[in-house]
Amino acid sequence: MSLAVAIQMDPIESININADSTFMLALEAQARGHRLYHYLPRHLSLIDGRVIAKARRLKVKRVAGRHAVLGPVETLDLKTMDVILMRQDPPFDMAYITATHVLQHVSDKVLVVNDPASVRNAPEKLFATHFPGLMPPTLVSSDRDEIVAFRKKHKDIILKPLFGNGGAGIFRVTPQDENFNAMLESFAAFYREPIVVQRYLPEVRKGDKRIILVDGEPVGGVLRVPAKGEARANLHVGGTAVKTKLTKRERDICAAIGPTLKKQGLIFVGIDVIGDYLTEINVTSPTGIQEINRLDGVELEKRVWDAIEARLR
Repeated sequence: MSLAVAIQMDPIESININADSTFMLALEAQARGHRLYHYLPRHLSLIDGRVIAKARRLKVKRVAGRHAVLGPVETLDLKTMDVILMRQDPPFDMAYITATHVLQHVSDKVLVVNDPASVRNAPEKLFATHFPGLMPPTLVSSDRDEIVAFRKKHKDIILKPLFGNGGAGIFRVTPQDENFNAMLESFAAFYREPIVVQRYLPEVRKGDKRIILVDGEPVGGVLRVPAKGEARANLHVGGTAVKTKLTKRERDICAAIGPTLKKQGLIFVGIDVIGDYLTEINVTSPTGIQEINRLDGVELEKRVWDAIEARLR
């Protein structure tokens, strides 16, 4: 099976080839004989119902600084592709949402990974709230009185923006913290959306686990342990990747959400689990392939492409 694959992502020239999951997907697609194209989200257009992109042929290799060879610009009619990988990084803002609307025009003819309508309807911190009993106590609100009452009940809490990513804008508020009111004022000044308030989970000191699901099935995980004095475990803010195995509770979480992911065309998903609780379901541009590959001696990119090709068959 030789496929035409368009990759919608940020500039490939600046990626870290030792951490980027899209790079691994591109390497595996190329190894399978698929034809690759790369384009930026801003080069996506909708013209009288046709979806086009100013794209370039792409070849990849694991050579730092020379990892991407791009051909001349050509205009692609995206309905002629077999697969479109929607892999630009968040934030999940109106530009991102608009891109899902545009790609939805071709999603009945082309396999878009992940399905654009489902991505639009599954913002990461809200999507998890549809699965009762899996999350820690959580409030999504702009109502100051509700936020104050939640803090009074749970004492030690986390504040985070609803559509933030990568650990940005996340604050722990202890019962003694005198900056609580100032934080609420800052959130109100910078965000129009409600904020997410969760009970602080001390288990985060042992790590925040990223679990990858492919077509609804868990295929591996990595424990991200926060640096000393840091409440966030994200690798790019100093977290350390540690080898791990999935617990029974984590497998139960995957079993609870997996059928919905598969049904909605969310083929490549990364969930975050702290202790016994699901905190996020990442469907936009999940990462973790390379860290899990190195720690477990696996090749998760093959699992993703097996699932894509199975869907096409």
